[in-house]
Amino acid sequence: MHHNHSQRWRRYRLLFFVVLAFSFVLVVAQTTTISRSQGYQTLKQRSGADLNRYLLSLQQKLDRYKDLPALLSSHSTLIDALDSQEDPFYTGQASVYLEQVNHSINAADVYLMNMEGTAIAASNWADARSFVGNNYAFRPYFQDAVVGKPGRYFALGTISKKRGYYFSYPVHLRSKIIGVVVVKIDLNEIESDWTDPDLDILVTDEDGVIFISTREDWKFRTLRPLTQADVQRIAESLRYGDHKLTALDIVSRQPGPEGGSLITLVDGQQIDNKALDGIKAREFLLQSRELEDSGLTVVVLASTKPVKLRMFYTALTTGFIFVALVLLVLFLSTRQRITRERARFKQKETQALEANEERVRAIIDNTQAGLITLDAQGRIESMNTMAEKLFGYSEDESRLEYFSKLLSQADRALFWQHLTAPDDDRQEELFTEARGMRADGSSFPIELIIGHMDYAAIKRFIVTIHDITQRKQYEEELQHARDLLEHRVEARTADLTDANLKLRDEIEKHKDTQNELIQTAKLAVLGQMSAGINHELNQPLTAIRTYADNARAFMQRDQMQPVEQNLNQISLLTDRMAKIIHPLKEFSRKTSGTPVPVCLQTVRDGAMSIMYGRLSKVQAEVNWPDNLRQVYVMGDTVRLEQVLVNLISNALQAMEALEMPVIKISLAESESEVCIEVRDFGPGIPKQDLDRVFEPFYTTKKAGQGLGLGLSISHRIIASMGGQLSVSNHPEGGALFRLRLPRASAPANVTGQTIG
Repeated sequence: MHHNHSQRWRRYRLLFFVVLAFSFVLVVAQTTTISRSQGYQTLKQRSGADLNRYLLSLQQKLDRYKDLPALLSSHSTLIDALDSQEDPFYTGQASVYLEQVNHSINAADVYLMNMEGTAIAASNWADARSFVGNNYAFRPYFQDAVVGKPGRYFALGTISKKRGYYFSYPVHLRSKIIGVVVVKIDLNEIESDWTDPDLDILVTDEDGVIFISTREDWKFRTLRPLTQADVQRIAESLRYGDHKLTALDIVSRQPGPEGGSLITLVDGQQIDNKALDGIKAREFLLQSRELEDSGLTVVVLASTKPVKLRMFYTALTTGFIFVALVLLVLFLSTRQRITRERARFKQKETQALEANEERVRAIIDNTQAGLITLDAQGRIESMNTMAEKLFGYSEDESRLEYFSKLLSQADRALFWQHLTAPDDDRQEELFTEARGMRADGSSFPIELIIGHMDYAAIKRFIVTIHDITQRKQYEEELQHARDLLEHRVEARTADLTDANLKLRDEIEKHKDTQNELIQTAKLAVLGQMSAGINHELNQPLTAIRTYADNARAFMQRDQMQPVEQNLNQISLLTDRMAKIIHPLKEFSRKTSGTPVPVCLQTVRDGAMSIMYGRLSKVQAEVNWPDNLRQVYVMGDTVRLEQVLVNLISNALQAMEALEMPVIKISLAESESEVCIEVRDFGPGIPKQDLDRVFEPFYTTKKAGQGLGLGLSISHRIIASMGGQLSVSNHPEGGALFRLRLPRASAPANVTGQTIG
């Protein structure tokens, strides 16, 4: 029965809140709708009045000047200037007259144009920006006037770049149009008078281009996108100079509730119709009216923010009143219920406190830490079960005994020092390790925490005790393991030191082996070049034999002069043979391996001397850079020659199928290094083998052409000099080896490089 009554009460309460919420929404919505209608009506009336006022102000400004061109067109000074425009006297008089007129009427400029559109007189004739001599035939106001119609036009000045409104009128002489007079006025002063922060005023031309605005960033923009033909037409007339006529970012446009149009406009960029940080989408009520006989339209954009604020405050006030009335009814209805519940709550609270005290006592008695409470003098007031087990005392036996009896003699001083310290100097908690004394006189290690608590305005202390006997045993075992580990580390360190010394000996031996391997590779290159060297030496030897036979014949005839010439030729041939053999001896000798400044021209000459015979045999061409004599690198001359000889030899082998192989060597320099690039025009290196090129015994040569150690040795040689040797395939074909070496300065005592 009680359960059914409770369910029925919950249903009634739910229905009550649903009806209450529906009533709240209905009342707030109705008042907000009424407020919105009234707000838009007020906004429309106020902005319409402002529109009429601004329209009248602009009309008065234009009416003040519209008849001036017609009045000026009949003046004899201007007619004489047009009739005798070749005479500077008349045009000068016209300019002075126009200057006086402009000073009187306070216009921007007044000027006179002939039938070709060229200004022959102007009020600003004495200024640096004088209109005199400029042609304005492209302006529509001129084109209207030369056919007999008064002209009106708004545009930027082609010289001043300032906005102006132009009035034009034809000048007649004996019923014939002979020129055009123009009055330009400045509308900036009207724009500066519009200062309403909630109202933006725009003036547009017949194309919808905004040329007057209270917002600087809206000038020279359009209310609607222009067609390409309109943009082209406006650009050809130079009406707005180089301004890009982009449309305003109008997100939506719809009829207003009380007339006009409601538009949502975004200043700047927008994503998914949501305003970005710092960029707000604003709603305006747009009203516009055309200015009669001017081609201008005045537009008023009134912000709808006041309407929305009015709606918000109306909804807020209505909601507040509604909620206040509901709360008042609820307060009165629940006040009686609270009174009835209060007595029942006190009874339950008393029962809960008793149950809570029993639960807390059970938790204290079953905790794994000993808990002891002390009075202000350090006497024991209570002990939990764990504390009784730890010390062997019961709570009744220890009550009103000093807690210090449970500590060893050495730890009691610290306890009393903390207990008797002034409140301002006492630590929040005393956390320390000590030794506890059991009832049987034995001691054990404990972790002691003494904190203070205030209960019922009485100072008390609570002591927490943990038995750390097992932890101390673990610490002793851990210390023993640490000592044993340190001993093992020392023994292992000694073994590693011995192994390190042996490894250094092996490295020294390996360096000697590597140097021997490099020397062997050099001798192998010399062996490959032996055929070319034999060919080079055979020619001078044959010539020496011929010159010797000739000298013997001339001596028998007592012709000593030819004998001397033949002997001189034999001497020159022996020098040539020595030059052929000298680079080979230099190439084959061992070096110290210490990097020194090396001239690349010396390295080039040495490598070409060694490869001369082989290059001539296969008719190969090696293209070197021209500026090698000024470039120095840190390295070893002989070893660099060996690397370049190896790279050139590999390039020749890669181009065996070509009739006239070409090797291109280029140079790239920076402040810290020099890069030498050696490129052949062969088939290149397979992509999958690029990472293996510098591995020992890797080769793509035919059997008998090498063991595959040349590039591996070259790679080690360059690395020993602090450089780098890499390989890739050129995009246009062939292999490309890059040799990077540290840059060096030329020695101070070097003035030239010679080759022996």
